[in-house]
Amino acid sequence: MKTAIIATHNAGKAKEFKAILEPKGFTVKTLADIGFIEEIEETGHTFEENAVIKAEAIQAKAGEMVIADDSGLSIDYLGGKPGVYSARYAGEHKNDAENVEKVLSELQGIEKEDRTARFRCALAVSIPGKETKTVEGSVEGFIAEEPIGENGFGYDPIFIVKDKDQTMAELSPEEKNKISHRAVALQKLSSLLDANE
Repeated sequence: MKTAIIATHNAGKAKEFKAILEPKGFTVKTLADIGFIEEIEETGHTFEENAVIKAEAIQAKAGEMVIADDSGLSIDYLGGKPGVYSARYAGEHKNDAENVEKVLSELQGIEKEDRTARFRCALAVSIPGKETKTVEGSVEGFIAEEPIGENGFGYDPIFIVKDKDQTMAELSPEEKNKISHRAVALQKLSSLLDANE
C-alpha cells in the first residue's frame, strides 16, 4: 500500500482526502497518526507558497508523500484580503465570528455588485525525490450583508455562492463537498495523481 500523509490534524478534512485517495490504493494518515506536532511557520505570500512550505517541511521529516493545503477567502473590494490571513484576519487568537465581523464592517454600505469574492484552495503534493506539484481550486460568489445558515465554518455564513443564491453555510455538507474550492482542487489532485502513476 502507498501512504499519503495529509498535513492536518482535522479529521473532517482527512475524510475528504480519503474519499479520493483510498480508491487509488493509498492509506491516508494525518499528522496526528504520525505524531507530528511541530508548528510550521507559513511565511508565503500566496496560498500556493504556504501549501508548498507545509508539504515539503513535513515530507522531509516523514519520508512519505505529503499533501498540504492552504485556503481562504479573497474579496475583490478589499484588494484580495483577507487572503493568506483568512484564519487570523481579526488578529491572532480571534475566532471565526470575529473574522466575519471584521469583513462585514469593512464592507458596510458597499453595493452587492462590488462585494464579489472567491474561496481559493491550493494543494501541494511533495513526494520524496520528486519536484513538488501544486493544484488550485476556487469557487466564485459575493459577500452577504449578514451571516446566514448554520452549516460550515469560517466565512461560510457570509459567502453567497454565485449560482446558488445561498450561502455556503446554507448548503448541506454533501452539496458543499461537490462545489467547494477544496472539492475543485481535490478533483484536480486526483487527475494529477493519475498522471503520476
